[in-house]
Amino acid sequence: MWRRLVHLDLKGAAPRVQYLEQVLPLFRALGATGLLLEYEDTFPYTGPLELLQAPHAYRRTLLSPGVAAVPQLPFPLQFVLKHREFAHLREVKALPNALNPHKEESLALVKAMIDQVMALHEDLQWFHIGCDEVYYLGEGEESKQWLQQQNNTPEKLCLSHIKAVATCLAWSYPMVTPIVWDDMLRGMSEETLAESGVPQLVQPMIWDYAADIDVIGKVQLVEKYRRCGFSKVWFASAFKGATGVNQSLTLIGHHLRNQLEWLQVASRSPADVLEGIALTGWQRYDHFSVLCELLPVGIPSLAVCLQALKNGASPCVVSSETNRSSLDSPSLGTFPGSSVLTLVTQISFHLKSSVDELLERNRYVTGWFSPYHRKRKIIHPIVLHHFQPDAVSLFSKWNAVVQDLQAAMEQVFHRCAIEEWIEENVHPSLQKLQQVLDDLEEAIRAQN
Repeated sequence: MWRRLVHLDLKGAAPRVQYLEQVLPLFRALGATGLLLEYEDTFPYTGPLELLQAPHAYRRTLLSPGVAAVPQLPFPLQFVLKHREFAHLREVKALPNALNPHKEESLALVKAMIDQVMALHEDLQWFHIGCDEVYYLGEGEESKQWLQQQNNTPEKLCLSHIKAVATCLAWSYPMVTPIVWDDMLRGMSEETLAESGVPQLVQPMIWDYAADIDVIGKVQLVEKYRRCGFSKVWFASAFKGATGVNQSLTLIGHHLRNQLEWLQVASRSPADVLEGIALTGWQRYDHFSVLCELLPVGIPSLAVCLQALKNGASPCVVSSETNRSSLDSPSLGTFPGSSVLTLVTQISFHLKSSVDELLERNRYVTGWFSPYHRKRKIIHPIVLHHFQPDAVSLFSKWNAVVQDLQAAMEQVFHRCAIEEWIEENVHPSLQKLQQVLDDLEEAIRAQN
């Protein structure tokens, strides 16, 4: 049986430990066999690395009985290179997007990070060393000089960097196999890959989150990697966080189709080459981007996706199995954090539209309390009766919903995540409505 890892992207809206203790048994029940843990700044680093910790960093491991863990080092290490203390290790001086592979201190930093993560995780079989989307590798001055030497290429630079990190891991932890994202490898020739020595050191994780992936192309890629010498490959699908950088609701149909496409790739690939699949659940597109779907919002999608992969089933069978699992409510289902999903859904579907309906399509607002009127505090008293009660009622209604959401989110997230989500998804509409009410009060006072 191939492994099914649920990816926890902890670089945004990292759940409280108490919440994880509630949902990890659910993940197992739904078919997960392990976790892919992308700690980023939530890992409890110590010593010189302590400054990498976010204020809400975990104080203990996330390991749970019966769940195998695969830690992930989030190369290209934006959360490290943003700090002044590590800025000298950047590939490009102005950008925290890639580590300078020519500095010995760079590898020493990576080793120190790996050692601390390994110290909290016993009996690991794999360690994901990242290495995806390292677009600025080769753009630094030292790299440009290196590339001017005979036979040196950007591909060889990337492979030498991967090899150095993988060798470092293998030297200290010979029983642990490194995993790498494969996107920097896909376009390389078989000869370049084979000659690098990388295939003997790592297992590539082929990722594609589309609903209509190129199945034949992926099968051919698996075969190419096998010919190059990779002993095993992994797949990576997505159960959330892959359909929009600021997506608030998970498109379950998209992610289910993604799993079914990967099942087709698996069925057409040699059975002995596939190690497993990671169901990614991105929380941010990178360290600096906004939040996308919160973990509780994506759990119904995760349930459907895990059941699809576990049973190799059609959507109708998946739906039946999912209902028997734990999402058997006739509406959105009941599970840890389901109230967050319910309230986020309500806000995402109705907050902006209801405010826009009042402020942009109510003829008394657009005709008798326009920006011109508001600036000059002009209003006809009789017009007040046509929209002030509706505006006050709407504002009170959404304030109550937001308070309920904040209370529900406090059971799952730390204050910083709650504030960020509210500011991004609630404030733009609610503040617009609040401003109209404030202008209305000022106009009434001016008239009196």
